[in-house]
Amino acid sequence: MNDETLNIESIKDFQKKLSTLLGVSGHEEEVRLFILEEIEKRELADKSWIDPLGNVLAIKEGNDGNDRILLDAHIDEIGFMISHIDKKGFLRFVSIGGWDNRILLGQSVILKSGEGQIFHGIIGSKPPHLSTIEERKKVVDIPKMYIDIGMNSDEEVIDNKINIGTIGTLTSPYVEFPNGMVRGKAFDDRTGCNVLLHTMMLIKEKDHSDTVLFNFAAQEEVGGFGALTGAYKLKPTMAIAIENTTAGDVPGIKKPEIPVYIGKGPAITVADKSIITNPQVNKRLIKNAELENVLYQYKKPRYGGTDAGKIQFTRSGVPSTVVSVPCRYIHSPTSLLKLEDLVETIRLLEVFIRNPASV
Repeated sequence: MNDETLNIESIKDFQKKLSTLLGVSGHEEEVRLFILEEIEKRELADKSWIDPLGNVLAIKEGNDGNDRILLDAHIDEIGFMISHIDKKGFLRFVSIGGWDNRILLGQSVILKSGEGQIFHGIIGSKPPHLSTIEERKKVVDIPKMYIDIGMNSDEEVIDNKINIGTIGTLTSPYVEFPNGMVRGKAFDDRTGCNVLLHTMMLIKEKDHSDTVLFNFAAQEEVGGFGALTGAYKLKPTMAIAIENTTAGDVPGIKKPEIPVYIGKGPAITVADKSIITNPQVNKRLIKNAELENVLYQYKKPRYGGTDAGKIQFTRSGVPSTVVSVPCRYIHSPTSLLKLEDLVETIRLLEVFIRNPASV
């Protein structure tokens, strides 16, 4: 980490800023504007823009290479959309993305009104003291939950510009632990956005043969839609999706079932539910990692799915893979990761781009 653009304080600062932004799928305005501003004020790309779907796209031209390397990280997070406002001001909602219903009750919620104002709330259901023993044994379904924002009528709610279609998500504070671990909201996939921005900083003044393409992609959590349109526009010859992935190194998980470990570096996917990753791209990643002593691990098949599963189908096909930062408790109000894994992920991408060790 001798390069001044790859220091732990910069990485922590971006992780906190990106994590605390609100960007539920289809409503990623805060995130994409922040990212585009950082790219433009730091002059990290030869061209950057927001496309009609809401992706932030950027191009860094290479010197004379034949390849066009796409790096993709999604900007959206899972959340909720208000589906009904009852007479007493309680809000019914539907999920956007994959929540585990077991964790929702009693959680803190933030909602963003039509005028951009933030409101805080709590997810509730029938109180346990008023429930039967059998009811308390069951996981409560979302249709039986509501969000309480402390308002007393539907008129009060609507006067505050909270309507059908208003979005929100669970929230928790960003916290630094004393051992290089950090926790926060929406690490999936603001961590990937952090990795891409710091990769752009590293290659800004360095020679690289191949053109590097960037897609800070919208709407991954609801179908990978931004990955499809972004890759179609950018025309890559190979692609890497940058993600958070589930670290299973916790009590109750058998060793053969642990996809990745915290503290062992970025995870290279060989297969997940959306893709059998391209062996040649993986070999290039591994060869360059070993060339410059970058820590890495394999993600065991076949857990999860990413934008790479969509990118590979673009045009006549794109050789693709996935590189992930291990993270505990993703798709919950708060996630936990080790900053050193994030640093090693940035290093892995930088040496992949800079070195001629292709296969």
